[in-house]
Amino acid sequence: MAGRSNGPGDDRGEFGEEWARDLRVQFEQLMRTKRLTEAGQSRAYRSRLDSEERASSSSNLRAPSATPPNGGSTSRPSSSYSQGPSRVSPASPPSYSSLRNLPKIPTAPAPHDKESHKFRNLLMSLSQTPTRYENPGLLDEALQVIPLDRIYSEAEEESQVLEASAASMGDGRKPEWGYQDCVIRALLRWFKRSFFTWVNNPPCPVCLSPTVARGMTQPTPDESACGALRVELYECSNQACGAYERFPRYSDVWRLLQTRRGRCGEWANCFSMLCRAVGSRVRWVWNAEDHVWTEVYSEHKQRWIHVDACEEAWDNPRLYTEGWGKQMSYCIAFSIDGATDVTRRYVRKSEHALERNRCPEEVLLHIMQEIKIVRRGNMSKEERFRLEKEDSKEDRELRGYVVASITQAVTRIVPGSSTPSGSSRAQPVIASSPANDDQKLPAEQPGRQSGNAEWVAARGENGRRNQQFQDPRNPPRR
Repeated sequence: MAGRSNGPGDDRGEFGEEWARDLRVQFEQLMRTKRLTEAGQSRAYRSRLDSEERASSSSNLRAPSATPPNGGSTSRPSSSYSQGPSRVSPASPPSYSSLRNLPKIPTAPAPHDKESHKFRNLLMSLSQTPTRYENPGLLDEALQVIPLDRIYSEAEEESQVLEASAASMGDGRKPEWGYQDCVIRALLRWFKRSFFTWVNNPPCPVCLSPTVARGMTQPTPDESACGALRVELYECSNQACGAYERFPRYSDVWRLLQTRRGRCGEWANCFSMLCRAVGSRVRWVWNAEDHVWTEVYSEHKQRWIHVDACEEAWDNPRLYTEGWGKQMSYCIAFSIDGATDVTRRYVRKSEHALERNRCPEEVLLHIMQEIKIVRRGNMSKEERFRLEKEDSKEDRELRGYVVASITQAVTRIVPGSSTPSGSSRAQPVIASSPANDDQKLPAEQPGRQSGNAEWVAARGENGRRNQQFQDPRNPPRR
C-alpha cells in the first residue's frame, strides 16, 4: 500500500476515503454479479424441474390403472400437490441462495410449534416489566430517595465542562453529551457508589458471619406479594450460631427501594425505574444468557445508550463479549413503547454469537411486532409515526454494526492491508457510520467488576480476569 496514491489529500500510512470507496464499489460489483449468476441458475433449475413434472404428469395420465378390476377406486394421477399416507412426497425444492438476500417476513408461530409459543409467552411476560415504571406513585417515591440537588449539580458541572471542551475545538462541534445525558451519568455514579449494594452471600443476621448457600426455598406470602418468585437460603458458617438467612429475589421495584440490595436483576430493575423518575426514556434489556441492563434514550445523540448499573458502564455495548468473554444469543430491549431485538448492538463478531434456536427469526419478528402493536395501540397517529421513524433509524444503526464488522473482516484479508502502528483504530469507512458512536476499543474493555471470582467464573464471564497475569511482552491475540 506504500505505493498507492489517492491524490493530493492522500494520508501516507493510512487508508484514505478513495480507497474505501473503491473497496465498496468492488464489493458491490462482486455481489451484484454473484446474485445475477445465482438468479440465472435458479431460473434454469426451476424451468428444468417444471418440465420434468409436466412430463411425469403426462405419463401418469397415459398409464393404465393398476387397480384390480374386482373393486376399489382408481388412484388419482400423481402430482406435486398430492397428499395422503400412500403418496411418496416429491423432493423438496432446493434452497436457492439468492433468496437469502430477501428480507424476512414476520410470521406467527405455527400451532404445533411448542418451543416458539413458549418463547413468545416468555417475551410477552418480560414486556410487562417497563410498564411498572409508569406508576406515578412509584416515581414520586423514587424522587424522594434520589439526592436531586447533588445529581443536578454534578450534571450541570459536567455539561459545562463538555460544552467548553467542544467550544475550544473551534469547529462548531456539539458537546459529547447533552445535559440530560449528564444527569443519567451522575445518577449512575450515585447508584453504584452510594445507593445499591451487591449481594454474593448475605451475612448472617445474628452474628454477621459469612454464610453458605443451601439451595432454594419457597417464598412466604409477603415475599410473593413483592414479586419474589424464588428465595435463596443461606446458613451461617459459624457452627455455634447455625442461623439461616433468606434472600428473596424481589422484582417489585417499590420493595427494592427499601432493600437496596441484590444482583444484576435487582440492580437493572431499580436503576431503570430511577432513570424514568428523572425524566428519561428507558429500556430494560434482557439477555437469554442470564444478564439484564438498561438503555437510555439520548436526545442529544438521537440514539439509545447502553447503561449497566452493576458495572457503572456507560455507552459500552461491547463490554460483555469483548470484555467479559461472554457469548450471547438474544438481547431484547423492552420499553413502554414496545420491544426490539438489539442483539446486533452487543454481539459484533460471529465468535461471540450463540445459536438462536428458541424460535425461527420470522417468528421473533412477529413477536416484536405484536408487542409494539399492544403498547402503541392507544397512541395518536403522530406519536406512532414518530416511533416508526425512530425504529427505522435504529434498524439502520444496527445494520451499520454488521456492515462495520464485515468491512473490518474484509480489510484484514485484503493483501497488503496491514496497517502501521497507530492506525489500528476505526477505518474511515466505519467512522462515517453511526455505528461508530461507541468508541471503546477491544483493548479498553474491562473484565466484570461485580460479583466474586467464583460466581463470575461459574457464569463464564471472567474473560479479562483470565488474562490479568499474562506476560505483557507476549500479550494474547484476540
